[in-house]
Amino acid sequence: MSQPFDARLREAVQLENAGRVADAIAAYERLLTEWPALPESWFNLAVLRRRAGQFDAALDAYRQALERGVSQPEEAHLNRGVIFADHLRQDVDAERELAAALALNPRYVPALFNLANLQEDLGRREEALATYERLLAIEARHDEALARYASLRGVTSAGDPLIARLREAIARTGVPAAGAASLGFALGKLLDSCGAHDEAFDACAAANRASRASVAGRAPLYDRAGQEAQFDALMAAFRTRRIMSDSLAATSGQRAPRSVFICGMFRSGSTLVEQVLARHPRVTAGGELDLLPRLTRAELAPFPQSMAQITPQALERIAAKYLDALARRFPGAELVTDKRPDNFRYIGLIKALFPDARIIHTTRDPLDNCLSIFFLHLDQRMGYALDLMDTGHHYVQYRRLMAHWKAMYGDDILDFGYEEFVRAPRPAIERLLAFCNLDWDDACLSPEHGAGAVKTASVWQVRRPIHRDSSGRAAHYARQLAPLAAWLRGAGL
Repeated sequence: MSQPFDARLREAVQLENAGRVADAIAAYERLLTEWPALPESWFNLAVLRRRAGQFDAALDAYRQALERGVSQPEEAHLNRGVIFADHLRQDVDAERELAAALALNPRYVPALFNLANLQEDLGRREEALATYERLLAIEARHDEALARYASLRGVTSAGDPLIARLREAIARTGVPAAGAASLGFALGKLLDSCGAHDEAFDACAAANRASRASVAGRAPLYDRAGQEAQFDALMAAFRTRRIMSDSLAATSGQRAPRSVFICGMFRSGSTLVEQVLARHPRVTAGGELDLLPRLTRAELAPFPQSMAQITPQALERIAAKYLDALARRFPGAELVTDKRPDNFRYIGLIKALFPDARIIHTTRDPLDNCLSIFFLHLDQRMGYALDLMDTGHHYVQYRRLMAHWKAMYGDDILDFGYEEFVRAPRPAIERLLAFCNLDWDDACLSPEHGAGAVKTASVWQVRRPIHRDSSGRAAHYARQLAPLAAWLRGAGL
């Protein structure tokens, strides 16, 4: 016997509130099969499908909500836009959805903010600036928008009124810690750009403290011993090459598109390398794909301990899921870059899934790399980024893990040094293309000309011709970096 409507709806809501995503999806689907004229339930189903990574199904549920008259339809259009932009890389569709949201509500700040972000990703600077200005005219205390606007507009001197505006925003009564962090990193960037290095460092130190305070009690601080244990576990789980079944080798070798994996520390040049490769006619830029982490959480928890009992059949299933997702996201592509810097954690798994995988490891001067992380507002879950010495510790541990991978898979890992590249681009690019079994193409010498949507902090740097401005940057901060420099020397770096 069918449950009454109230019981079905109550069940779906309770499962949703309990965080049981898969069960809540099933409950809403049962409810909507019998009572389809429920726009708010369609909206809730869409939210859950998005959380589960069911992006096409989420889009359809949002469409159903819109067609059935959901309240606040601009939010449904916004969420569709975010899916298109962040998950499916369909930027034209994303912009259409954001425009639809703003047509319904021209003062809808979340849509304005996401539109400005998208315009930045696409390299449309003047449009992005205008959209941020439009947003700030509506909500002057939107800290993240002001920070993004300031970073995008830039300054030529420390006396620019924009710097004073940022300082005033940080100092105002009641500014939340997260807002102070965003504003502080923007201030540090501007001061650095006009040569006020001591002030820039102080601004970023304060921004990192604010970022840490914004998650106090909700996220762990960096645990050095815990980080070492994590990397020890990875090395223990992958001490020998895994022998693949014939069927798995065939799957990984014949399915299209193929991936080339790019990894390294954040701010080590991975976005620039991806844009160089993307200028080649056979390569599509995939960006920071979430496929490996998502599959690891869904199929291999607890990872890496689960690798002790993994079967060839399970590896084959996971490899097929990865390739299927890649094909859906990039139909018709031949070679796609998977450019998550923290792919270095997954190299053992990558080589188990795809024995022929090519891995590009981007490297940079350790002090320059750590300093660049210190100046960047990274996700607070990367707790090592909030303190220079923690960053140094993480850097040493990452190098230890990479030494392990290179001892196992050295022929399939290319170290690509940022400093060598900017000094002599052509020979570095020749090595890169040869490693990826690609013929030379002159377009790769001008990565700035082909940059499509870039969804990383390097969005504007990669739109410039290849330059050396960031190489040796640590020299401006020798005094502040002295303890870190001593630590790295002690670790042999």
